[in-house]
Parts: sequence; structure tokens; C-alpha cells
Amino acid sequence: MPSICEALRESIDTQFFETFGRHLATAARSARPTKVTTRPARSSRSTKPTPALRILVMEDDAIIGVLLGEMLEGMGYDVCAIEATEADAVLAAARCRPDLMIVDVQLGEGSGVAAVDAIHRLGAVPHVFVSGDISTIRALRPDSISIQKPYRESELALVIQQALAPHSVS
Repeated sequence: MPSICEALRESIDTQFFETFGRHLATAARSARPTKVTTRPARSSRSTKPTPALRILVMEDDAIIGVLLGEMLEGMGYDVCAIEATEADAVLAAARCRPDLMIVDVQLGEGSGVAAVDAIHRLGAVPHVFVSGDISTIRALRPDSISIQKPYRESELALVIQQALAPHSVS
């Protein structure tokens, strides 16, 4: 059974889809207000709001990028950027200084793996690799945290927790 994205691709003219994808990517890069989450009070003292973790999404499929961004925002994260190319992802990381990156291994222009390497030259950032076939990333980076597409929100939440564990930044 085809996924929703596959069905959309088959039913929409390719030129329209490319134009729509560029529009979505541009809209996703626009400034967004910072989200704030609060923790449940553990004592009688008032609880200060804590800023949501900033996440940079690297995904060359505009629809998947937007849907992933919405999923992450629904989970309480602040998606600081959704980038489709290696170069744009590196620039976005310098601009928004993410707390975590969700990285598609194969980008339309460049590589998610190369983008992570470039970003890590400036400082380590926890990340999760995503791919339709994670065997390649597991061969290249056996200790990396990865998840295979398609995945459920609960599976994404689990790998995010693993990536944010203090010992996991590689």
C-alpha cells in the first residue's frame, strides 16, 4: 500500500510539486516565535517556564520535512529550521544553534552525514539519522543513533531521548 507522500507524488504534476516544495521549504525557513514549555510543579514554589529544545530538521522532501516539523512541534519541541540541502543545513546550524538535529542521510544536494561532520567541526550537536534504508548509515557510523522511515512518533521520541543522553554525541 503506498504511503500518503507516494500517493501525493503520483497524483500531482511534477512541476507543480517542485514549485510547491520550494514554497514549503521557504515558508519553513521563515522566523517562528520561540515556544516555551513548562514542567509540572514539584514543590510549592512557582515553576519557571523552560525554553523548548531547538531542533534542526534536514530533509530534502518538502512534505516530509513539514510533516516531521509539525510532529516535533506537537511533541513540544521548537523546530528552528527545516533545510533541504547540505549547505543550507550547515548555515542554519550556525544561525539557530540547535540542541538536536534530525538528519536525512541522503539529501537532494549533498549528504546529511557530511552536513553533520561540518557542523561538528564547530561543536558537537546530538543528532538522529533517518533513512529509508539505515543499513548504509549503520555501516558508516555503527555507533550512531538512527531510525528507519517510516516511523511512528513513539519511535522518534525514543531515539530523541537516546540522542540527548549525555554519552551519545558522536
